[in-house]
Amino acid sequence: MVAAGAAGGALARWVGRGTGPEQVRLAPAARPLPPAVPAASLEVDGLSPLFTPNRDFYRIDTALAAPRIDLETWRLRVTGMVDQPLELSFDDLSNMRQVEADITLSCVSNEVGGDLVDNARWRGVPLAELLEQAGVRPGADQVVGRSVDGWTGGFPTAAALDGRDALVALGMNGEALPVVHGFPARLVVPGLYGYVSATKWLSEIELTTLEGFDGYWVPRGWSKLAPVKTQSRIDVPAGGARLAPGRHAVAGVAWAPIRGWPRSRCRSTAAPGPRPCCPSRSATPPGASGAGRGTPAPGATACGCGRPTATARCRPNAARRPGPTAPPGTTRSRSSWPTAPEPSSVLAPEAPGFRPAAAARTTFR
Repeated sequence: MVAAGAAGGALARWVGRGTGPEQVRLAPAARPLPPAVPAASLEVDGLSPLFTPNRDFYRIDTALAAPRIDLETWRLRVTGMVDQPLELSFDDLSNMRQVEADITLSCVSNEVGGDLVDNARWRGVPLAELLEQAGVRPGADQVVGRSVDGWTGGFPTAAALDGRDALVALGMNGEALPVVHGFPARLVVPGLYGYVSATKWLSEIELTTLEGFDGYWVPRGWSKLAPVKTQSRIDVPAGGARLAPGRHAVAGVAWAPIRGWPRSRCRSTAAPGPRPCCPSRSATPPGASGAGRGTPAPGATACGCGRPTATARCRPNAARRPGPTAPPGTTRSRSSWPTAPEPSSVLAPEAPGFRPAAAARTTFR
């Protein structure tokens, strides 16, 4: 990799010889996010980590084989109802202002207790700044993402301009996007399920109207508007676990996209009155939320905690059954699962929001 350019205003070159993620050097974020504070994670065996490693991050899309893209010829176009159409190379995007955001992605077909939800620290160009550069024309109330393989997803333009961390993402957890997660660029829009917003292998961003175009899944019976729902999940004990009599940790995670929870408290059935069970607000990464709770026996403690932050994470628990099904023709995979066509919906980004919850110690009798 080399940084090329003449003195006095040179632009950096971020792509070396070759076309894969391993040849890419990510441009630094203008204001890097600090590492997650220790209080953001609970030391409970079996509880999902705050950030999901890229190799374990769930995958839902319609591609039976992930596209392999040549960065020398790849371009991202911004077209449609704009004042100034754009055509940008990977280096062009990398030389724009880069930001980091902790964002949870959750699939619309994730069942209660399911594992189609993960959190990563994403890096890329704010979508709002890209649209500002192109100039959005009045009446353009839908952003359509187009993939190199022809897949499309559309969402309200307002979701790109209302202050949430909508990104044209180039990086994931400090590395260039893996091929299966959209290399070289993808859309990540907090608060919207991915079947309308999470276009991977991005080739074009088109401004149009909500009435004028339907993304891939809408004619197949899925809602055109897709706000992420508030959900939670118990990780510990694992589903189907057999517990001996005694005290056991009950812990889990929760995510509430761009909403989150202002605060939560826990109470004991043995003594009246609530008491704090979570780290202070200042100790929680901005944007994520978390919760852990159980059904306590007499004298046990039930706990729920969290506040919004742009983070979330989770990975499959060996004892948890596979996730649900949705429209046919998509691919879902994890490192421990074979990649195979099966029903489901397109990769769903979510919104900020999830972290390990406070754990309750519950006595099972």
